[in-house]
Amino acid sequence: MIGEEAGFVRAVRVAGPGREFLPTTEPVDIVVADGRIADIAPTGNLRPTGFVVDGEGGWLLPGLWDHHVHVLQWALAVDRVALGEVANARDAAAIMALAPETDGRRIGTGFRDGLWPDSPSLDVLDATTGGVPTYLINADVHSVWMNTAAFRREGFELVASGVVVEEDAFEISRRLNAVAPEVADAAVERMAHAAAARGVVGLVDLDMTWNDEPWQRRSARGFDALRVSYGTYPQDLDRAIAEGLRTGDPVRGSTNGLVRVGPLKAITDGSLGTRTAACTHHYPGEVGNHGLLTVPPDELVEMMTRATAAGLECAIHAIGDLANAHALDAYARTGAVGTIEHAQLVAHADIPRFARLGVAASVQPEHALDDRDMTDAIWAEQSAQPYPLRALADSGANLRFGSDAPVAHLDPWAAMASAVFRTRDGRDAWQPHQRVDIDTAIAASTAGGSTAAAEISPGAVADVVIVGADPLTADERGLRSMPVRTTLLAGRVTHGV
Repeated sequence: MIGEEAGFVRAVRVAGPGREFLPTTEPVDIVVADGRIADIAPTGNLRPTGFVVDGEGGWLLPGLWDHHVHVLQWALAVDRVALGEVANARDAAAIMALAPETDGRRIGTGFRDGLWPDSPSLDVLDATTGGVPTYLINADVHSVWMNTAAFRREGFELVASGVVVEEDAFEISRRLNAVAPEVADAAVERMAHAAAARGVVGLVDLDMTWNDEPWQRRSARGFDALRVSYGTYPQDLDRAIAEGLRTGDPVRGSTNGLVRVGPLKAITDGSLGTRTAACTHHYPGEVGNHGLLTVPPDELVEMMTRATAAGLECAIHAIGDLANAHALDAYARTGAVGTIEHAQLVAHADIPRFARLGVAASVQPEHALDDRDMTDAIWAEQSAQPYPLRALADSGANLRFGSDAPVAHLDPWAAMASAVFRTRDGRDAWQPHQRVDIDTAIAASTAGGSTAAAEISPGAVADVVIVGADPLTADERGLRSMPVRTTLLAGRVTHGV
């Protein structure tokens, strides 16, 4: 029953971190008290207390986390036109001509033009969409294709391609996401319950805005579906410092401690799909285009130094190998604590530096499969390793899995399947030498990550999920479709029963 606090979990088999310390591989019972696991014993050896969750022989794991989500943008995406399967610019423009209007605008999301045979242009989009402001957000969110009416509405100077990139694209997304608070909060609530239905107990919100205000509001209204750690962006760093925000502190006004201040998030380069990720070698056919370093190295060091002094951890977006090298250098120079977000292309010599510097690799395994064809084409001449999950794990780096939703769907089971099998839809495994084992994937999908995973053990917080199949033996399709029976957050049912 949603909202009920469990006192006892009956007949579950522990499949995640912590199982190695149990005295049996048979089903166990678990006593929950004050939001924590108080005792574990073989089934039938403990007295049931309070509300009983019957695991019915299902498999128990620590509750799952998504370590990289743009919460509001993902929550709003359900009401936008999905363009992920569109194969060319003309088809995308034709689809948008028939799209419903919201507040006098048409909004599509999720297109991937990296391998399109034709290119987006102002003329192509204008020809089908006319005078209705129309916006197509790239799957990677680093570019937005707009028609003339949209450029005029936003006050942007027209460009022949119709495409704005990087900070201009982020600003457009911020404007499109600026819906009424009650609309935003209702969408986020729906998103949170959908996440709980996939076993998620927590996420890191990296929406590109001042996240402190909406999370204060949601917390005051009783948001309790997930744990949330929310980021701050460089344009708001002065404000965050002045207002005393420190990583790990509860959001101001919090009554339950579920929502907390997260890291400083800095975007230091572009993306693969927009061909702006900062790389050592140039992009094919574009001599001189090595991508963009959007934060100069010295500026990054200064920013991270200020954040660290103020008690903020760091989350540094770096996709290309050049950006990753500069981000690691900045961690080395500042002593900052935190993550590199994405780490999609990393020089072989830089891979061991993650572990040596204590920098977690916050990665999105689904992106490897979304981008496999683009990677093979656009990064074919790069000498660094793309999507180096196994190499990072073998070096001792702490992996933390996420989705980057709405770039990929918020589903940790999909992330695990992509990391373990490096394939989907029947295709051969892509770069199979970078697979990780299922234990690593599960650990990377918990709060602490692969080297500091939450465990099922007495004294641990009762953030757990019960699933209907053994993830340790599941095949690729089985992981993706994993049936989630019950999700508990500090012992309280957020999904199931």
